[in-house]
Amino acid sequence: MSSSPLSSGCHSIRWSSSASFLGPGCLCNERARVRAYPSRSRQGFPRAALSADPLLVQAARGEGISRPPAWMMRQAGRYMAVYRKLAEKHPSFRERSETTDLIVEISLQPWEAFQPDGVIIFSDILTPLPAFGVSFEIEEVKGPVIQTPIRSEEGLKALHPINLEKLNFVGESLKILRKEVGEKAAVLGFVGAPWTIGTYIVEGGTTRTYTTIKGMCHTAPQVLRALLSHLTQAISDYIVFQVNSGAQCIQIFDSWGGQLPPHMWEIWSKPYIVEIVNVVKKKCPDTPLVLYINGNGGLLERMKGVGVDVIGLDWTVDMADGRRRLGSGVRVQGNVDPAYLFGPLPALTDEIHRVVKCAGQRGHILNLGHGVLVGTPEEAVKHFFDVVRGLKYDTPQEASAAGKFSSVA
Repeated sequence: MSSSPLSSGCHSIRWSSSASFLGPGCLCNERARVRAYPSRSRQGFPRAALSADPLLVQAARGEGISRPPAWMMRQAGRYMAVYRKLAEKHPSFRERSETTDLIVEISLQPWEAFQPDGVIIFSDILTPLPAFGVSFEIEEVKGPVIQTPIRSEEGLKALHPINLEKLNFVGESLKILRKEVGEKAAVLGFVGAPWTIGTYIVEGGTTRTYTTIKGMCHTAPQVLRALLSHLTQAISDYIVFQVNSGAQCIQIFDSWGGQLPPHMWEIWSKPYIVEIVNVVKKKCPDTPLVLYINGNGGLLERMKGVGVDVIGLDWTVDMADGRRRLGSGVRVQGNVDPAYLFGPLPALTDEIHRVVKCAGQRGHILNLGHGVLVGTPEEAVKHFFDVVRGLKYDTPQEASAAGKFSSVA
């Protein structure tokens, strides 16, 4: 297998001409093997001939596709005027995220405005907590508040197996979204990872230091392990419930996994995610799983072993470097800096092109490296999706033969 060195604006790289994607390097000074076409309706772009699944699902499986699919974390929310107007009528977040009609309406707001390739249910990683024994409230300033944190054997007694009937609003919403969207986009579900959910339950809400739960790793490890094991079972059941209700892809948010030193993440987060993945893969083998960790630059190689189909990169990881570190067998998601959406639109266009070039043309879902920020101009979000709909890959066969990107306008 021959390989050739190429210089790029990122770094010098070597890659195999027979690799299944054009990576791991970003050919930043090369012409992208992505064709830019005038913007047209979403339905005008071809899909892989052998699959009727949405483009995003195909990408998550590593199938050959015509262009990178795109969606945004937090794509429904406060940056949209239509959402803010609805929130004035329904000021309680719990009401908005636990009422079927409102969940569906909010989930579809970005779909109707921008036509992303993924429609994610409007919910929260804490939504399932009451269904297994943990009550919480959301205060306007503080955010989520858990009045009775679990930090002892006694506290564990409040937990019980997840009662999915208490989450019927999630199931019904996913069913409706699947009908509304059809096969034009993938309906996405999501959950929090055990460690991340555990931080809220132990700390009693949000925290910047994680001192209580980190301390429990040493002072009460048996309690923390019991809590994380219970969360693992509940979250596994919750994922299967979402899939059975219509979710076509599930994202696991270990949002605060990056707050652990890498060796501690290996002990206190990774094994529980692996167990979830194993359970879900047995029951829902065709449903792609995505893992996202905020601040995951020090964890990429360790994340490879969890068994998910796609690893999300935050914007602090260079896409070319992420591809190199993860290898060709791992699909990726990301990772435009959300701040680019506040800048000039041509700069946003250039960054989208750069990320797509770095990612290569197989196994990449375009996304932000974090959620959409409050105050993001809707014009920029629209531009983001317009740009990606105007991209087109050359065929993987051509890519393997040519060994480099080219561009036509």
